[in-house]
Amino acid sequence: MDRRNFIKQSGVLTGAALAGSSVFASPSAGDMPQGKAEHVIFIWLGGGMAQIDTLDPKTRGNSKASPKVAGSEYGTVDTIVPGVQFCEHLHRTAKLADRLTAMRTVNHHLIDEHAFGTNFVHTGRVTTGSITYPSIGSIIGHVRGAANPDVPAYMLIGYPNVSRGPGFLGAKAGYVYLVDTESGPSGFSRPEDVTPLRVERRRQLLEPLTARVPNGSVIAQYRTAQTEALRLAGPDFMRHFRLKDESADLRSSYGGEFGQRCLLARRLVQAGVRFIEVSHNLNFINGTGWDTHNEGQQNQHLLIKELDIALSALITDLEQRGILDKTLIAIGTEFGRPAAYDGRGGRGHQGTCFSLLLAGGGLKHQGAYGVTDELSKKIVENPVSVADFHATIHAALGINPAHELFAGSRPVPITDHGTPVAALFA
Repeated sequence: MDRRNFIKQSGVLTGAALAGSSVFASPSAGDMPQGKAEHVIFIWLGGGMAQIDTLDPKTRGNSKASPKVAGSEYGTVDTIVPGVQFCEHLHRTAKLADRLTAMRTVNHHLIDEHAFGTNFVHTGRVTTGSITYPSIGSIIGHVRGAANPDVPAYMLIGYPNVSRGPGFLGAKAGYVYLVDTESGPSGFSRPEDVTPLRVERRRQLLEPLTARVPNGSVIAQYRTAQTEALRLAGPDFMRHFRLKDESADLRSSYGGEFGQRCLLARRLVQAGVRFIEVSHNLNFINGTGWDTHNEGQQNQHLLIKELDIALSALITDLEQRGILDKTLIAIGTEFGRPAAYDGRGGRGHQGTCFSLLLAGGGLKHQGAYGVTDELSKKIVENPVSVADFHATIHAALGINPAHELFAGSRPVPITDHGTPVAALFA
């Protein structure tokens, strides 16, 4: 049977089937909740945060017993939300739990491997050989643009890779990145002897060459990106990276290097950047970052404490400035960790049940959403797919999760059938 006859006989594309079915219909903007957030600070915990040791604590385990006892590494602390508990090392964040929601039932069924998980949580799509999907940062930057034309729409505080990139959207939807909060993005500070006049002369010299580039080509995309970089270069843009303009007390409240990254993210929100990703995988703190195999698990509390200090300071700072409701904080990680310990007292990988977090953004927060079993291994109530997590972020910014972009002539919805978590919208 050829393909045409098969399709006809199956009824998938017959007129009657299309008339009576909404399988192929994209939900309208009116069907989706619409939030009023304007910015996203996306905190990335590279390595795989153990949900059972942080946002979804269970009965206490013992990693040093023989045999080892499965369970949480630490004790618990009550949050300000009745019935919701966090790990004892998140006691500052616990006091702000009514401004956030720990999404305890996020899940995916990929191979539990770091590169796959990183790409999936950033893009909401499985890696394929035929198309490179854009990250959520590139999508939001592309759809909403910068809130201020004098800054980029999307910035990354951490090391770049393809999972964080623009994919088929091209270089125009890329990011500006930095790894050092002291100096800001490299290449944007002009040498003192390069005056605005010299910059303009260089631009005029380059213009006849760039004018030859065919419109719509890959090179043309990079020409656009280069033009944007030249426009941003200079003191007006770089002043946003002067953390010393903040009070010493405020800088101290954010803690160490990771906290300073979060403080910088707040400054970038105020400058008009639409989406800022902040990486927190500083391996020197516990030896392994959030990839808590072996001895990394034994020093995991150092990492959690640093997260607690920075996250609570960021929420408080945004709230005191009156911009928490328009700034959505999201915490992402590639997967979670099982309750059982491995031979050396660490934890393996678990993508079938893990926790992510949303805070601020004008959402109707409840401390925690979803219920897992006694070892945070299986989902009991309200599963949340990664696509649903993305859809909730988009909806919080007033973006329809069914909005379509185009990879060439192929329409691609910005989420893979994701549905916003309705309980978080008033």
